[in-house]
Amino acid sequence: MEKYLEFKDIDKSFPGVKALSEVSFRAQGGRVLALLGENGAGKSTLLKILSGDLQPDGGTITLNGEEMKFASPHHAIKSGISVIYQERQLIPGMSVMENIFLGDLPVNKLKQLDRRKLKRDSQALITKFGLPIDPTMPVGRLPVAYQQMVEIMKAYHRDTEVIAFDEPTAPLTEAEIEVLFNLIAQLKEAGKIVLYVSHRLAEIFQVTDEIVVLKDGQKVAQMQTSETNEQELIKAMVGRDIGDTYANLSRNEDMGDMLLEVNNLVTHVVRDVSFKMRRGEVVGFAGLVGAGRTEVARALFGADRVLSGEIKIEGETIKFGSPKDAIAAGIALCPEDRKDQGLVLLRSIKDNVCMPVLRSLKKGLFLDPRKRGALAQEAVEKYSIKTHSIDKIVAELSGGNQQKVILGRWTSSKMETKILILDEPTKGIDVGTKAEIYQMVCDFAKQGIGVIFISSELTEVINVADTIIVMRNGRVSGQVKREDATEENVLALAMH
Repeated sequence: MEKYLEFKDIDKSFPGVKALSEVSFRAQGGRVLALLGENGAGKSTLLKILSGDLQPDGGTITLNGEEMKFASPHHAIKSGISVIYQERQLIPGMSVMENIFLGDLPVNKLKQLDRRKLKRDSQALITKFGLPIDPTMPVGRLPVAYQQMVEIMKAYHRDTEVIAFDEPTAPLTEAEIEVLFNLIAQLKEAGKIVLYVSHRLAEIFQVTDEIVVLKDGQKVAQMQTSETNEQELIKAMVGRDIGDTYANLSRNEDMGDMLLEVNNLVTHVVRDVSFKMRRGEVVGFAGLVGAGRTEVARALFGADRVLSGEIKIEGETIKFGSPKDAIAAGIALCPEDRKDQGLVLLRSIKDNVCMPVLRSLKKGLFLDPRKRGALAQEAVEKYSIKTHSIDKIVAELSGGNQQKVILGRWTSSKMETKILILDEPTKGIDVGTKAEIYQMVCDFAKQGIGVIFISSELTEVINVADTIIVMRNGRVSGQVKREDATEENVLALAMH
């Protein structure tokens, strides 16, 4: 019998927002279907409906001919649905094998846990997928990539019919991505229905068979992967041809005096790092995962202890005991992990934007609600944050809009940011918003702000930055000007 999952006329609204409108498509067993769209297009809402996290306002979901209504995530799992999100859904202190079989642990005749069978069955699954994982190891000690593999094995063990992946490669290295793609190929071979959400177009062409494009909550296109190209997909997602993103950038051509000098910086991870940045310059940091780029950013922001070396801002030597000192000196950081380190997810846009400048928003002993509201509204309008209210909880925003909230915080009229550090600012963000962020970086530079731009995507570092610092094993392995940079010479510096 043909296996399939069908969405028919799915509707979902939130206060002030129509998240999904009559979305219909079918995903076949033994094939990988990509869900593409800009942040806020409705992809996450659709996955939350599929997982039982949300209830649709209208429409039906059919699995192999049977209409399904999921009252809860538990109900969806029992019905053969697994959604694997970026945030792990594992118990860190429990072993790999206990996590795989959680809810279905084998017991002996005395109703006690049969650890021997648990280990044997877990090892069989691990071997099937060709993974170098010890079944007895606490899952919290595994690298993020292998925690994700445990999630997949957990879904496979449940004999899941549908497995949906939400931005699965965002935290992974190239080698780990290859392992993930091999696992997906095995799921496909086993006849599973696989949904795949990603903003990385190159991997969409590598791993999927069919593509559904959502825009503003509606399905705008559906095509076979082999019959389309990147430009066609971008046009469908954005609603226009954005052309050559980098060629269209309006850059800062007038850099000022020396703004930042870092001499022989040493931390527990970074070794002897030196570089300079002028006012209005974009300095990119490239390198493989673990090269030390984030650690340089954290040291400059006062989050990691500097063991030796010198940091000068406008010729004056500065020492930071904490991020508070760095902020006072005009340094701001948009961290790599925006959800855990950059935002208070359960607070509003207003609270997040106003956080570093609360003292300036006081009226007597209390905060002035009008000043707070005006500052938050300024950020919403400046960065076109998609929201019906500045009181909207940040956790409910898309990834691109969450990033804009952080930018709004550090570049508000109440801040005097001189150096803006952007660590992986486009991670998990759609192509349209990426183009916006690249132009924002150039606009910050035009305002005289020095921008440190850290990214694992070589193409964007090479095309956005004026100067590229390449790191390897905690050290600077080379420095290249944009006009001389190629993916080949930057990668060579990062690897050799």
